[in-house]
Amino acid sequence: MGTFTAPFSPAESRFVMTGPFKYSAHLGYLFTEMPFRERIGAARQHGFPAMEHPAPYDNASATELAAWLAEAGLVYTQFGLYAGDAKRGEKGLGIFAERRDEFRDSVTAGLDYAQTIGVRMVHAMAGVLPPGERSQAHWDCYIDNLTYAAQAANARGMTILVEAMSAAAVPNYYIDTPDLGAKAIAAAGQPNIRLLLDVFHTASAGLDIFEQIERHAPLLGHVHIADYPGRHEPGTGTLDFDAIRAALQAVGYRGWLGCEYIPAGPTEDGLGWYRDILAPAS
Repeated sequence: MGTFTAPFSPAESRFVMTGPFKYSAHLGYLFTEMPFRERIGAARQHGFPAMEHPAPYDNASATELAAWLAEAGLVYTQFGLYAGDAKRGEKGLGIFAERRDEFRDSVTAGLDYAQTIGVRMVHAMAGVLPPGERSQAHWDCYIDNLTYAAQAANARGMTILVEAMSAAAVPNYYIDTPDLGAKAIAAAGQPNIRLLLDVFHTASAGLDIFEQIERHAPLLGHVHIADYPGRHEPGTGTLDFDAIRAALQAVGYRGWLGCEYIPAGPTEDGLGWYRDILAPAS
């Protein structure tokens, strides 16, 4: 199988893997004991070359965040377009025809923000809707919106991400398996849409992680890691992360591994798994 070429910016190119994978600290989950700006410094202090957060807009202006990233020397790997009101359980606007204008406004605003802070991958979330309320119109709207977002992103040299979120972890999320995500990508037919594969969601859906990696290798744009069950640090559950990394390497994945896990305690106390990677025992 051919080698995957990740959509790295020039700033990210120094982190492209020649051996071990590079890890992105998900600051929506890690270092939440401190304010957002301090999380950026903490991520760098603990050896992460990159960070991510799904919704940076409320934490800082793009120019402020760009300055904080430069100060810390961190890359921002990916974030999401505006996804609606989280307090109401909204996770995306893509499937709702009545919110098409809102979605398209979010594309422009999100890509502007991304360009300022140097992000090359933006996640366009589909939305939450019980299966019994879904119709062909929701799918058609989602594909139309994905196409629109991808074309706008392509004009800026950016990639749109599609992520599957398991029904057990995110009830009623519209894209609940990598297969469905891949189907949406194929339907949109744009070369700059990639799959964000989350190993926790994949395991939570009862799917074979290794089969999914192999099946969707050409589409992989970003990977999230957390152990299963519990969604805590690698090494706290049942997943074999050495084997997962080997499988990703075998299919030629050369993107980031985003650490989207819930620390079992204070973030720093649970970073032993990462310190072992940075300084493996001789």
